[in-house]
Parts: sequence; structure tokens; C-alpha cells
Amino acid sequence: MNRAPALLDMQRISVMRGGKTVLHELDLRIGLGEHVAILGPNGCGKSTLIKTITRECYPLAEPGSAMTILGQDLWDIFELRAVLGIVSNDLMAASTRGIAGQDVVLSGFFSSIGLWPHHRVTAAMREKTARVLARLEASHLAERPVGEMSSGEARRLLIGRALVHDPKALLLDEPSSSLDVSAQHELRRILRELAQSGIGMILVTHHLADIIPEVERVVLMRAGRLLMDGPKAEILTAANLSRLFGLPVKLARRDGYTHLW
Repeated sequence: MNRAPALLDMQRISVMRGGKTVLHELDLRIGLGEHVAILGPNGCGKSTLIKTITRECYPLAEPGSAMTILGQDLWDIFELRAVLGIVSNDLMAASTRGIAGQDVVLSGFFSSIGLWPHHRVTAAMREKTARVLARLEASHLAERPVGEMSSGEARRLLIGRALVHDPKALLLDEPSSSLDVSAQHELRRILRELAQSGIGMILVTHHLADIIPEVERVVLMRAGRLLMDGPKAEILTAANLSRLFGLPVKLARRDGYTHLW
């Protein structure tokens, strides 16, 4: 039987940065429509993994190594950005204070941050942007400069920027970073609604509470290697997370979320 190509298929992928190997022979396959969390401590290689998926970093050419996205090993980077909706802290940092909310979302059509004189914005783009803002309950932010927004409001606009192409999946890098408790709650509510709508989600984080109930699979990552990969209930145990973070932890579960201390 023919199988649809996976959203992401990595086989023996190693990546070097600054003369040091930071990812070691990763094998990772994520199907279309899957909701997967990649959990690990700071410095474990999560950011490099994201940059490898988005083609900011490239794997070593080694025997037996291969990587495809939707069955393709070669991509035009602008076409790839329409397939994967990316929400990252790098993008957050690049969202300068004077950019209006609707321009942040519109810039997703051009793989930029904000609009530039050579960009030609069509009526269809503006209509789609308005629909995305409404979907995220962010229409009131359309004219507001980023510098006058909270971190949570700005993060919501980056999600909107990622959604304008109706991507196959969202790739979220530490989505709750710098958010207060109220903004974290609101972010997770939005992510739950998006996951329930059918969009795939790759959630990369070191915060256990970011793993929304709709995530079915968890990958543990440590020191540039995949430590474990499996169903959430089997992976998120005190023993496994103690091994991952290198200290004894306890777990509590409530309303589909897992918390540790």
C-alpha cells in the first residue's frame, strides 16, 4: 500500500555548529496532522533541530543520512515557509516596536517581519489577514504598534503570521517564553483550538505545562540525542523526566496537563 509522505522524516541526521556536533544521528518521523511535543532542557539541541527543519542549518552529508519534508529533500525556502507555520523567539525579537499588528500578520505572505516598499499587498491578502485576526480574537490589535503590546499579544500575532498560508503544521519554539501566567493560559487555549481544528503541531519546549492535552506523542531530547519517543502517557513519567532533567522530580496531572516540581 502507498503511504502519504510524512510531514518530517529524518534518518541519521547529524548537525554541526561552530565546529561542534550538536545533533547526533537523529531518527525522527512525524506524520501529517500529528500533534507532537519535543521536550528537553536548555542546551539539548532543540533550537538546532528547529533550524534544521526550517533549513537555517543543514545536516552533515553522511552515509545513510536523509531528510525529507512532505517527501521532498529539496525545497525552495519560501515555499517551505508556506508549508510550515513558524513561531519562534527569533521572530519575536525581530518584530520591531513600530510595526502595526496587521502588518506583522501580512508579512507572513512575504516571509518577512513587517512590510517593505517592494511588497505588493493585495485585497485578498488583507481579507485573509482580517479573517486570521478575527480567528485569534486579535482584530483590536490590527492598528496597534508592537511596542504598545504585551508579550502575549505579540505572540498571538506571530501565530497569525504563521497561519496566513494555511500551513500543513505549526512549528512552535518555546511558545510560552516571557509570558506571564494569564498570557500562558490564553496561549494554550488558542493552541488547543488550533489543534482541534486539524492543523498539525510540532511543539518544542522545556516547559512541561506547554504540552496541551491534544498532544498525543512526546519526544524527549537530551545532549543532542533523542532519549525517548512514544505516547504521552508512557513518556511523561517521574522516572523518565528525572532522567531527562538530571534531578528528582514529582508529577501531577490535571485537566489533561502534566505539571512537575
